[in-house]
Amino acid sequence: MLDISLIRKDFPILRRETRPGIPLIYLDSTATSQKPQIVLDVMDGFYQRSNANIHRGVHTLAEEATALYEDARQKIARFINAPSARQIVFTRNTTESINLLAYTWARANLKAGDIVLLTEMEHHSNLVPWQILSTERHIKLEFIPVTEDGLLDLEAYHSLLSRGPKLVSFTHMSNVLGTINPVGELTRQAHEVGAVVIIDGAQSVPHFLVDIQALDADFLAFSAHKMCGPTGIGVLFGKTELLESMPPFLGGGDMIKEVKLRSFRPNDLPHKFEAGTPAIAEAIGFGAAVDYLGKIGMDVISVHEQDITKYALERLEEIPGVKIFGPPVERRGGVVSFTLAGIHPHDVAQILDRDGIAIRAGHHCAQPLHEKFGIPATSRASFYLYNRMDDVDRLVDGLYKVKKMFR
Repeated sequence: MLDISLIRKDFPILRRETRPGIPLIYLDSTATSQKPQIVLDVMDGFYQRSNANIHRGVHTLAEEATALYEDARQKIARFINAPSARQIVFTRNTTESINLLAYTWARANLKAGDIVLLTEMEHHSNLVPWQILSTERHIKLEFIPVTEDGLLDLEAYHSLLSRGPKLVSFTHMSNVLGTINPVGELTRQAHEVGAVVIIDGAQSVPHFLVDIQALDADFLAFSAHKMCGPTGIGVLFGKTELLESMPPFLGGGDMIKEVKLRSFRPNDLPHKFEAGTPAIAEAIGFGAAVDYLGKIGMDVISVHEQDITKYALERLEEIPGVKIFGPPVERRGGVVSFTLAGIHPHDVAQILDRDGIAIRAGHHCAQPLHEKFGIPATSRASFYLYNRMDDVDRLVDGLYKVKKMFR
């Protein structure tokens, strides 16, 4: 069991009052998580004591900075059980990781008429790069349907696989529905037809144990800022043979081994994909974040989130006019998207904000999914290791207040 009162002391922002006497109730961790003091201290400490560029300098600060940066890579590799830290490529975020694949692996391996198989529940970051590629290369995009209860239609998936897709890319956990997809089984079946598999782990890696060797996916993308780390840095994991076969993504410093006026040789993995001065302090903060989560235990965090999500579903269902989207708690993570009859989600979010309750409103970068359900937007409450049951009670009280204002 998590000691939530102790956990909350680690996050200075949770002591904030949004207005005098109005404490912050933060229910928007799916968009970005809050940061523990240890992450803030580690990044500040780097700038105060070891700030220098990495990999090229031989002076003390440069060597310290390089060691801290590469140590963070090792920590992240262990966190997802990657076979080697060479398979961990630092990017800006999940979105850049997927774009990297679309601009390198996909452009080198896909041709007109090839099928890329996605799902209807994808975030725009796992839709738009493939739409751009489809326009450019005339590849075909196909989509695994989402059922009314927010699950992937696995019979349709089997049928689509029979068409021989070259690439299958799907989210591990929906940022709208909270659906946790059976990615191990989806990956196994995709490999049986010879497809390469990408997992969008932006919502899974922060919230429960993700063992990339057990899943056997070819690529995995995730972001630091959703897992107690800083913004501006993410990870692309790739199988070594695939990363080595791919052309570089960006050109410039550090991604080269040798440059002549008319040619160059790319660097070894993972530096081949890390052009220019990287987000050094952010990588070090990312390493501190996975240390923090690992010390608490991902299994413990997952159980806590399931408990609070179960309670939230029960409480929200008490409110007349609330419609909840997504599967039962057994099939979802700590995300609850809902509508309140006759009231726009933006109005719901603005009124809740007066009481310090931070939720998200909109299409959550998943417009096609909202269109499928015939709605322009939803309100979304999302939970993390620092949320309490009484945060849910405050949310429910606030929603009754919203209903009263619009009566």
